[in-house]
Amino acid sequence: SLGRRFGWLWAAYAVSTFGTRFAFDAFPLIAVLVLHAGPAEVSALAAAGLAVGAVVAVPLGPWVEFRRKRPVMIAMDLIRFTALISVPVAFALGRLGLPQLVVVSVVAAAADITFNAAAGACLKSLVRPEDLLVANGRFEATTWTATMLGPPLGGAAIGVFGPVLTVMADAVSYLLSAVGIRAIGGREPRPARTLEPSRLRAGDLLDGWRYILAGPVLRPLFLNAVLVNGLIMATSPLLVVLMLGPLGFAPWQYGLAFAVPCVGGLIGSRLARRLVARFGQRRVLLTAGTLRACWTLGLALVRPGTTGLVLVMVVELGLITSAGVFNPVLATCRLEHTATDRVTRTLSAWSVTGKVTIAVMTGLWGLLAGLTGARTAIVIAGVLLLLTPLLLLRTGDPTRAEPRTAAVPYGALKRE
Repeated sequence: SLGRRFGWLWAAYAVSTFGTRFAFDAFPLIAVLVLHAGPAEVSALAAAGLAVGAVVAVPLGPWVEFRRKRPVMIAMDLIRFTALISVPVAFALGRLGLPQLVVVSVVAAAADITFNAAAGACLKSLVRPEDLLVANGRFEATTWTATMLGPPLGGAAIGVFGPVLTVMADAVSYLLSAVGIRAIGGREPRPARTLEPSRLRAGDLLDGWRYILAGPVLRPLFLNAVLVNGLIMATSPLLVVLMLGPLGFAPWQYGLAFAVPCVGGLIGSRLARRLVARFGQRRVLLTAGTLRACWTLGLALVRPGTTGLVLVMVVELGLITSAGVFNPVLATCRLEHTATDRVTRTLSAWSVTGKVTIAVMTGLWGLLAGLTGARTAIVIAGVLLLLTPLLLLRTGDPTRAEPRTAAVPYGALKRE
């Protein structure tokens, strides 16, 4: 047991994650089924939520760093609840439009980034350093459980009640998350401020990126994670088009192909701690990071029928199992090698870069598929993924590198 306080944090994460997975793809479905939007409008809706939301979140990381994290997390949950609940309210009043969906997507994306950055700092303060991998493994297992169960249940609910109801359920999940964060209890000390000025300076916005890129451990892990996630997510819409279009798979078969392999995430997250104890953190990061880059190329070989469906499941099972091992080890290493007064800025910069990269690469691969075809575009992404483990080879030894301390106080820099 990691204690009652961690239990409340975990419960809050579980309920909000399940709500998000339950409402998976609800906004595109609302845009198509309710607002009769076309492909260009649906793509713009998806891109705006990621890209604009990430830009909005940039100044929030430095702002949150020297504030108590749990009040910030509760505020972000309430903001997400308010934004999402406005969708069913507007629908009931007959005033729902595409601009509102875009605004809600942007607000939710910015709040997600800010919440997750504050949650990382909160987790580091709640559990002992030696328990970080166990805690991150539980979060990883929760993520894949919600991914396995949420979309099928949400899809069934959408079929019966429509997509607006799933958005309402997602909104309520954030309200319950806020209750869970509040129940953690105890007095959270205000973080010590290492910078003299109380106002946020323009240069502070880049602190997270400067910190990441200056670290021999964080820098290669950051570049690898951003590229791998971007390339994997860029192929997702192409596979939707390929499977539901030329290959003739039914929507339920597509959902099954990605729900069943999520069990690999549970297996991987359970194995992560044992593998690190036996082989060491660096070797596990390198091996699991290499394995997760080897599977996407197989998606270009998918064919119609049962054989093709099984192939997708096998490829996704291998990919998700590898990610299930890699992700909690990466999250633990990242927290271990980030000074306490830098966690929020570092995680915020990491998340902002990841979301913008996914948005950009998804758009680029859509254009590439238009020129070369979906299969060729998937092959190109798969080949590029095979090169990403080279970045992991440049990672410094995590067991030797010490977390860097806070930056030199601002007054000392001024005197220099």
